[in-house]
Amino acid sequence: MCSYKPSLRSRALPRLFPAKAEPSSSPHPRLSSLSDMAGLQADRDILAGLAEAARDDAEFEKKKPASTSSQEHEQEHELDGIHDGLEFPTAEERHTLRHVSDTMPWSAYWIAFCEMAERFSYYGTTVVFTNFIQQPLPQGSRTGANIKQAGALGMGQRASTGIGTFNSFWVYVIPLFGAYVADTRLGRFKTTCLAVGIALFGHILLIISSVPGVIEHPHGSLACFLIAIIIMGVGTGGFKANVSPLVAEQYKRSKLFIGHTGKGERVIIDPLMTTSRIYMYFYMFTNVGSLVGQITMAYSEKYVGFWLSFTLPTIIFMLCIPVLYFGRNRYVTSPPQGSVLGKSLRIWRYAAKGRWSWNPVRTWRNLNAADFWESVKPSNFKSEDRPGWMTFDDVWVDEVKRGFRACSVFLWFPIYWLTYNQLNNNLTSQAATMVTNGIPNDVLSNLDPFALIILIPICDQFIYPALRRAGINFSPLKRICLGFFAGSAGMIWSAVVQHYIYKRNPCGYHVATCKDPVTGEPITSDLNVWIQTGSYVLIALSEIFASITGLEYAFTKAPKNMRSLVMSVFLFQSALASALGEAFVTLSSDPLLVWNYAVMGVLAFIAGCIFWFQYRDLDKQEDELNDIDQGHYEAK
Repeated sequence: MCSYKPSLRSRALPRLFPAKAEPSSSPHPRLSSLSDMAGLQADRDILAGLAEAARDDAEFEKKKPASTSSQEHEQEHELDGIHDGLEFPTAEERHTLRHVSDTMPWSAYWIAFCEMAERFSYYGTTVVFTNFIQQPLPQGSRTGANIKQAGALGMGQRASTGIGTFNSFWVYVIPLFGAYVADTRLGRFKTTCLAVGIALFGHILLIISSVPGVIEHPHGSLACFLIAIIIMGVGTGGFKANVSPLVAEQYKRSKLFIGHTGKGERVIIDPLMTTSRIYMYFYMFTNVGSLVGQITMAYSEKYVGFWLSFTLPTIIFMLCIPVLYFGRNRYVTSPPQGSVLGKSLRIWRYAAKGRWSWNPVRTWRNLNAADFWESVKPSNFKSEDRPGWMTFDDVWVDEVKRGFRACSVFLWFPIYWLTYNQLNNNLTSQAATMVTNGIPNDVLSNLDPFALIILIPICDQFIYPALRRAGINFSPLKRICLGFFAGSAGMIWSAVVQHYIYKRNPCGYHVATCKDPVTGEPITSDLNVWIQTGSYVLIALSEIFASITGLEYAFTKAPKNMRSLVMSVFLFQSALASALGEAFVTLSSDPLLVWNYAVMGVLAFIAGCIFWFQYRDLDKQEDELNDIDQGHYEAK
């Protein structure tokens, strides 16, 4: 039986329209007939009034005040102990109110401190690897220290480059293993603690390889050194794969909610913007550690010896132990949930069945079809036909789909890292061919972390808020694309500087080997080394847009039980870039250095253009991807 609940308008109807008249007892039939006609007309008027009231009710529901919609919207959110008592925005408010970030939890700062200590230890030791391996032990020295040129093993540039490249590749391959251990066995926090212990053991071996009595025996010192960097790489890789998602997990909220600024402005607190902010300051802590570590250890090797350059970073790294131990009950941690990599790949293989073709274009279209992932959602199977390994729901399939898309975005990053890697070798060599006024050329590479320390707060406090106030959606994919272009601009700047170095040096295109025939001293161009600042600032900007956003994208787009794995895939791109860089070694010497920087710049620019062309549609789905809830997954 259908009942009608009168609205405010319908409740007034009895006063506006007369009720149906009772049959008249008048002795005059004509008057009685007229009365009946009047009653029939009244009935029609009442029905018309009711119909009008129903239409008004429908319009009223459409124009219901936002506060009422907001209350109904709040009821849709289940109590979870994290979002309880918060006011959630309506669909209209999500597009009209300004989005801002929330405050960072203190536990995130402590995790960032551990990252700073680890980066101090890593860059503080690796900055002296080149001299330790390449240059011979100075005459009469038992520590390798020498004001003019420190050295130890004397194995030459080729061995130095080979071992350095192996170390760069090793520390970014191991995160894949560290992520597997975290996601399946120990969890991120315990894996991070274990990685710290392994890395510290490697650091101790590194110190032993450089102490007096050992450093004087090149073969024994080399063997200890190689074992040390292998063990350190295992620790560093396990640490990097897990500390990045761990720092962002300290912020618990995942839903948009209403807040107010100090001036009373009604705004939306956006968890994704908060995550972005966490990673910006996390990256700033990273560069504080690398900046201080590289500068101080470069002078330690010259004035004291390599043993000090390896000991001080070890001591700083040991500060992670009390920070992790005393905060163990305060950090937000995620327990391991079993192996999800195999099941994720199995989902993809199942979805790809019947979509392969000898025509590569058709195969590409089939694998990227809109219904590709729909075929593996459990809801599309009858309970008796559903495979036993489908121990998850449809939402988890959507999360996996989002994670695969994030990994496809990362496949472009090796080309970006090619431009960044010029900081570690070629730009340092370029500085040696310019007027340095007594500043060591390997110290100048610290302009990059110095620029980042300045630019990150500027972006966070001024540039990004200004863009939001202007209504400009500076989405993650747009930032990554701009990062490619900024890196390209940095390489073009370096190419122009290199051109003028060749032009203003008496030896022309052989500036690296140009020496005074009388004194034997190197002859440089008359260009001041600070001209390189433009390259370092542009590369620093590219890191803010590409590298920091890559960390954010890996965390926010991965399923919760695959965050370490997706983060390790992002870090692995650096290893691929190191391997890819070997193909351009022939361009990294005179007289081809202009071509080296130009090729890197052109590659980054072309990659940025193709990147945006390929992912511009994915960029439009950013809000839709972010709104995917956490799926249900059972490990079996």
